Amino acid sequence: MTSLALTELTLSHFRSHKLARISCGPLPVAIYGPNGAGKTNILEAVSLFSPGRGLRRASAEDMTRRPEALGWKVSGLLNAQDQTHEIEMWSENGSARSTKLNSKPVAQNRLAELSRVLWLIPAMDRLWIEGAEGRRRFLDRMALSFFPNHAEASLGYEKTMRERNKLLKENVRDPMWYGVLETRLAETGAIIHENRVQTLAFLSAAQAQAETAFPTADLELIHAEDAMPSSSADLKDAFEASRFRDLAAGRTLVGPHRADLYGVFTAKGIPAKDCSTGEQKALLISLILANARALAAQIGAPPILLLDEVAAHLDSTRRAALYAEIGALGAQAWMTGTGAELFDSLAGPCVHIEVTENNGASQSEIITSV
Repeated sequence: MTSLALTELTLSHFRSHKLARISCGPLPVAIYGPNGAGKTNILEAVSLFSPGRGLRRASAEDMTRRPEALGWKVSGLLNAQDQTHEIEMWSENGSARSTKLNSKPVAQNRLAELSRVLWLIPAMDRLWIEGAEGRRRFLDRMALSFFPNHAEASLGYEKTMRERNKLLKENVRDPMWYGVLETRLAETGAIIHENRVQTLAFLSAAQAQAETAFPTADLELIHAEDAMPSSSADLKDAFEASRFRDLAAGRTLVGPHRADLYGVFTAKGIPAKDCSTGEQKALLISLILANARALAAQIGAPPILLLDEVAAHLDSTRRAALYAEIGALGAQAWMTGTGAELFDSLAGPCVHIEVTENNGASQSEIITSV
């Protein structure tokens, strides 16, 4: 199995980091330090080496270091497909992010052909008990890891839906205006739906085939409507049939944007939303690991994992089990915690980095690299 790893990382005026250089090779990285020191900012920078807006879904302007607000730059060396690729990303004066791959300007979605990055952050801890939008985003992030076309389909769908919703709000009734938009919505919506269905199948298989210390989840894609039309032709018919109802509501009421992810703790038969906080966290970890295993089988290399403060929610036995699974998978994991002791059971070679805060600036120091 080939390796996928970010071996060098440089941050310049990114968030709290004025300048940080991390050389870690293909090894796992354990980052520790007090809250607010800038640990998560490093993980956010790594998350930019995959399509999308990163683990915080922040704008390029929000990522710049304050108060200078000069702009920022993130660069690194990515080992992928048995080659080393130089990737640079930057923003100047709040402008949209620019990307270069091996010194050539590229669209950021181009990174999907090289890199897969999965993450678990504290903001996801309430995934099962909050609104459907967060669960759709969680599912779509997993779908994107398997299907690079998912990002383009999602962006196209959202843009077209905004145009259709504008017509609805303005009470436009001419069917000619809706026909073209609904055709585009149906084409991209069918891709989104199929990618989600296939993603759940991949996750289910990966959970069933693995021996893991973490509980498995039965997952189902549900919709506000009784059923989600699966073909573009059926979905187009559904948009047309719902048009008068949508006019009354002023928005589109049918389609993949109305989907939800329903999860059940398999062993107990309890909906994930009714599980304890610890069980909900364990289910999330299980799904991230299943996503990683399924990807490794599909593309021949495990993805890069970003696990922010994940150890704080686990007892020593579960922490050891998590680290053992990461090691068995062969994935490069970037992990954060408040203390070095949280990574005591991390076996094998790894890089330890201590992050501190000094006069409003984050400072990172490689403590051990073995």
